[in-house]
Amino acid sequence: MASRKAELAMPKPDMTPMIDCVFQLMIFFMLTLKFVQAEGNFDINMPIGQSQGTADPLAQDLKVRMIADANGNLVSLQMGSRKLGNDERAFVQLNGEILRAIGGTPGGPASKDTEVEIDADYNLHYSYVISAISACTGRFDERTKNVVRYIEKIKFAPPRRPGN
Repeated sequence: MASRKAELAMPKPDMTPMIDCVFQLMIFFMLTLKFVQAEGNFDINMPIGQSQGTADPLAQDLKVRMIADANGNLVSLQMGSRKLGNDERAFVQLNGEILRAIGGTPGGPASKDTEVEIDADYNLHYSYVISAISACTGRFDERTKNVVRYIEKIKFAPPRRPGN
């Protein structure tokens, strides 16, 4: 009868090796974990609203107006009250006007204080806006193969739908 009881008893597995294996895997994964840093430059300052402080007396605001026809083509590029045209030469002239406005010294204190506001018509093609941004921010020097920065601060006027 003793042999019959031995047949019915189930052996219990030893859990110690399994627990050891699980802990070793946890330690391995914790030690090999690499934290990924955020990519890109996130130094973007979005406007919060109207500023409550006083304006800097050295700061200049340059206004660039871009007028479009019904098809979205550029009709007129203006800086202040001066009309510059509507072709590629207009953007070259805009670049020269920006350089004159900052005192002819790229990267100087006037270029850090100057801000350009682009006021583009609602239906203007995006490529014209990008050309204006490129003309305002600087130029590429072919001789030194470097970008010469003029302006760092560019803002956009609030969009106005046609007929408003």
